[in-house]
Amino acid sequence: MPARITQLLIGLVLYGTACAVMVRAGIGVDPWTVFAQGVAAHTGIGIGWITNIVGFLVLLLWLPLRQRPGIGTVANILLVGTSMQASLAVIPIVEGFPLGIAVFVAGMLLLALASGLYIGADFGAGPRDGLMTGLHARFGWPIWIARLVVEASVLFVGWLLGGSVGLGTVLFAAGIGPLVHRALPLFDRRRRALRERTASPAPVAAGRPPA
Repeated sequence: MPARITQLLIGLVLYGTACAVMVRAGIGVDPWTVFAQGVAAHTGIGIGWITNIVGFLVLLLWLPLRQRPGIGTVANILLVGTSMQASLAVIPIVEGFPLGIAVFVAGMLLLALASGLYIGADFGAGPRDGLMTGLHARFGWPIWIARLVVEASVLFVGWLLGGSVGLGTVLFAAGIGPLVHRALPLFDRRRRALRERTASPAPVAAGRPPA
């Protein structure tokens, strides 16, 4: 349990740091961060704090969808935006488009690694992922449709509010799924435990020699 909790916390802190790196790259960000940027521009509240607030509000949408949050869900709401806000305070803005692309890709790789860590710890989905699975369970929407509808909506609203949409938004949409798919098996504790159990030899009954 302590190792899983440590893995969860490290993953969430790195996730927020990765989001900050992609913001500082200056070539566009993922849909939820576009939304947070737009809201931050009109409220004067930091992007990281907006991320925490949005996570809490999304969690409230779980109630009619009959989703149950886990420890990881609550930790996600508290840590991702906080880590993001702290990282934005120390990470400088990237100058130049080519360097921005390189920095954005590095941030996306870090985010995939962080996703593998916190998801693999198996303490419950983040608020946004839980919203997708809740729509699937409650209304029968395929996961990809639920994600498309929700993320397209927040992207559009965030863009209207002044959030940063650009090449990075496209790179994120195309690349984050395959990257997380590769990162998750490296840290998936449930899969690792199952593999260890199936690899262990069956116990020999007392008084019976092995066949």
